[in-house]
Amino acid sequence: MTNPILTSEIETTEKQWRSIYILGGVMTIIGLVGILLDVVMGNVKGGNLSALPQTAIDRFAQLHDNSLLGLYNLDLLNIVNQIIFIPAYFALYAAHRKVNNAYAAFALIIFLVGTIIFVATNTALPMLELSNKYFAATSETQKSFLAAAGEAMLARGAHGSLGVFIGFILPNIAGILISLVMLSGKIFSKVNSYLGIAGSSLILVYLVLVTFAPSTKNMATALAMPGGLMAMAWMILFSIRLLRLGQRN
Repeated sequence: MTNPILTSEIETTEKQWRSIYILGGVMTIIGLVGILLDVVMGNVKGGNLSALPQTAIDRFAQLHDNSLLGLYNLDLLNIVNQIIFIPAYFALYAAHRKVNNAYAAFALIIFLVGTIIFVATNTALPMLELSNKYFAATSETQKSFLAAAGEAMLARGAHGSLGVFIGFILPNIAGILISLVMLSGKIFSKVNSYLGIAGSSLILVYLVLVTFAPSTKNMATALAMPGGLMAMAWMILFSIRLLRLGQRN
């Protein structure tokens, strides 16, 4: 005999999980808009790391003259995008909690750790604060101290530096792992899974090359372009599937 109370609790729980699928799908779409905005801004700027301000004082000047550009060059948009994708990874975990709970949870944890590191090491807002203090300072001694603090910040979290490498690399490892979970779970299509594996792998190689072998920049960029396109296709496909899972009884 069916227990009506237990049945009601199960239905309520499943309804909550379906709302997570929908939230994950919607946030993925919003994140994709953010990625496209990043691509457009990167192309407008030329996408050249060497063209970025190289010293703390130069960064202060850019933040003072154009705060949005200065914050973008310090990865603030990437931080926002990274946070937006947290519900997406939680939704992917939720979709696989009954078929591969351990590895789906592992992928989610790696993504969250990478996001925490990325946010914690980002220097965009602290550099903006230092920039404001630098231009408000009335003595050269104060400006020297603020410039030194800015250099320390850049060493910890400037775009393309070793300080941000772990924060960039871990989410891509999580992308490969959750794509492997998707492949074995058979809730998402094989094409969707393979796109995630290939896209995240190419971006992973790109990050390693530009960080530790800058001389291979041209080859690394050649890998990043198809990797980015495949990763975006992966996100589009899994967001559609998540939205459908959320609507299914």
